Amino acid sequence: MNLVDIEYVKKCRFVVASGTFDGYDVPHQPSNISIRSKKLFCFLMVVDEVSLKFIKKNVTVRKDRDERMWVGIWRLIPLKHLPYDEPRRKGKVPKILTHRLFPEAQYSIWIDGKMELIVDPLLILERYLWHDKLTYAIAQHKHHRSIYEEADANKRRKRYAKLLIDLLMNIYYYEGMEPWSLKKNTISDVPEGAIIIREHTALSNLFNCLWFNEVNLFTPRDQLSFGYIVYRLRGLFKFFMFQNCEYNSLFVLHLHTREHSSKVEWIKSLSEFKGNGSSMKESRGGFGLWIPYPKNLDSVILPPVVRRSKAG
Repeated sequence: MNLVDIEYVKKCRFVVASGTFDGYDVPHQPSNISIRSKKLFCFLMVVDEVSLKFIKKNVTVRKDRDERMWVGIWRLIPLKHLPYDEPRRKGKVPKILTHRLFPEAQYSIWIDGKMELIVDPLLILERYLWHDKLTYAIAQHKHHRSIYEEADANKRRKRYAKLLIDLLMNIYYYEGMEPWSLKKNTISDVPEGAIIIREHTALSNLFNCLWFNEVNLFTPRDQLSFGYIVYRLRGLFKFFMFQNCEYNSLFVLHLHTREHSSKVEWIKSLSEFKGNGSSMKESRGGFGLWIPYPKNLDSVILPPVVRRSKAG
């Protein structure tokens, strides 16, 4: 981050954060924001250099006297030297590690770059955290409750290489991650990660770091690893997973400026990664998929899934 941005975010205790990478979105202006929230919250839009150029070309960017860049209420926070090439992985840095980018923040609301916020953020904190004295809230997935159902949908929709998703699911199942059922203490194992509402407590921050570790090691499809971290923490991490219909009342969903695709999503055989095809591997991130697992996974048989959506 630029020094002027580092100094600016030190003053932020309440944050609405979003991000766009590789020019897939432009900032959408929130509506119904109270005067109190405008004074209390920092609205921070994290961008890479490609998105910054794209935004400057398509919307009005103003600079204040300190050379800080704004698009409406959004303060643009350019990041340089990002650790990944894949835009979906880039977006996980500000999304999951919000407490690391904005270390002075006490509360944060993350929204994906394609979302337009239409509810006052103070009302969101009151509804999802303060009313029941909670520290972490996230929406339930619209269709799936089991990570194995979500993995199947990701494969059908070509969201990542099928074989690599299967490898991840084999590891999780071998390590004891059962499909979601009514016996579990959670509403679902699969979140809708476009919104995350957090108080930055030590346990929330720990959960985010552990979640990010999985995204860094394996696939950028963070819905697949959220429930696994909840499982590994053995009930220590308490969170509120609210109904998906509420999620739809908080935002207007906009389409990306273009459809995302990467070469790795179309791989059908691991042999395609060998020789000249090794360039299809992500150059940074996902290395856990290429490090031999210390146990034999050949005997793992994944549980059957019920396809609950027409996706794919």
